[in-house]
Amino acid sequence: MNADRTDPALLRELIAAELIAARERTAQLTEAVDDAELVAQHSPLMSPLVWDLAHIGNQEELWLLRNIGGRDPMRPEIDPLYDAFEHPRSERPRLPLLPPAEARAYAHEVRGRVLDLLAASPLEGAPLLDAGFGFGMVAQHEQQHDETMLITHQLRSGPAVLDAPPPPAAAGGPLPAEVLVPAGPFTMGTDTEPWALDNERPAHRVDLPAYWLDSAPVSNGAYQRFIADGGYDDPRWWTPEGWAHRMSAGLVAPLFWRREGAQWLRRRFGHLEPVPEDEPVLHVSWYEADAYARWAGRRLPTEAEWEKAARHDPAADRSRRFPWGDAPPGPEHANLGQRHLRPAPVGAYPEGESPYGARQLIGDVWEWTSSDFTGYPGFSAWPYKEYSEVFFGPEYKVLRGGSFAVAPVACRGTFRNWDYPVRRQIFSGFRTARDAEPRTGGGS
Repeated sequence: MNADRTDPALLRELIAAELIAARERTAQLTEAVDDAELVAQHSPLMSPLVWDLAHIGNQEELWLLRNIGGRDPMRPEIDPLYDAFEHPRSERPRLPLLPPAEARAYAHEVRGRVLDLLAASPLEGAPLLDAGFGFGMVAQHEQQHDETMLITHQLRSGPAVLDAPPPPAAAGGPLPAEVLVPAGPFTMGTDTEPWALDNERPAHRVDLPAYWLDSAPVSNGAYQRFIADGGYDDPRWWTPEGWAHRMSAGLVAPLFWRREGAQWLRRRFGHLEPVPEDEPVLHVSWYEADAYARWAGRRLPTEAEWEKAARHDPAADRSRRFPWGDAPPGPEHANLGQRHLRPAPVGAYPEGESPYGARQLIGDVWEWTSSDFTGYPGFSAWPYKEYSEVFFGPEYKVLRGGSFAVAPVACRGTFRNWDYPVRRQIFSGFRTARDAEPRTGGGS
């Protein structure tokens, strides 16, 4: 996304490339299984894949063809079927959804009209047009649903249908266990990222005391030590709500893990394999992450602590777009875009290291933070309050950094994700923190 946004031709080229990349990924995820699997609900937590496919097209039509292009609705009768707020996921299989061939044809027709609209658009003169924001929002939306569909693939039973090469190995020798982030202010959020969503805005100064942060996400091997030490059986490490959930849900290990003799195995996209000790732990809830941190004598970082470690350049006293700088992510920086179907080992991607020495802050696993999801000071909902504002509150915890399933267009140092603290089907992990000095007052 380093294209010259003042040049409409280059901006159109960038937008078209992002839209096409998203659609190619959507096709890969929906063509890997037959129609029966597309219309099936593989988990009550997820929509049928065919719902996601038509929803992607419907949102593209709504925002680009109707709102920007002023076109009449193509199929107004299907709008309620694909309104994510009107029907919870558990109900969607019972709706009169478009069958697979019809859903594909609809999404294809929408896309053809959108590319025609893009070719004629001035890409300026209205908030949704400026810097191509509306088109960028739609590209991000499709890639976010592609990640959701990849989660559905992980939840489905049956033989493996997806494949990808392994990620790179750890490099550069052992990392220190933690890095120090000195006290001081930094700029959190953004006013300048053209396709940033409303909850990433506005930029504001945050002053933090010094803290230590894990150099990399917590590994499977470290998490196994928590299990072996009875971490799931000791209420001392759990919040009251977390302990109640651990008991009612019968949690004993991350989702998709199972024990056979002395070995932990995991199911990953249809493959049963030994749990690799050097990879970041995956598919843990906020409650599990928080309990591990307490067991380790540490805590989850706040969202501000995570972002300062990921973005702040102390030498220049500025916030970067990414830990490594302002250049968009390349395969040498981070594990993104479903390039690999697993996290890279802890200590990979030395070229993606932050100025403070932390690695893998972008990609690999979403990282739980201790923070509730809320708006920044001066927040303004745009272009619709249902994207962020309706989720603000203590019910949702913030995750940062993106996973191996996140596309670069939907991942930056300011990007914020959120979910219920019980969620485990998402590609979630964590790293821990501790105060550099005992706190004497309220936390940041």
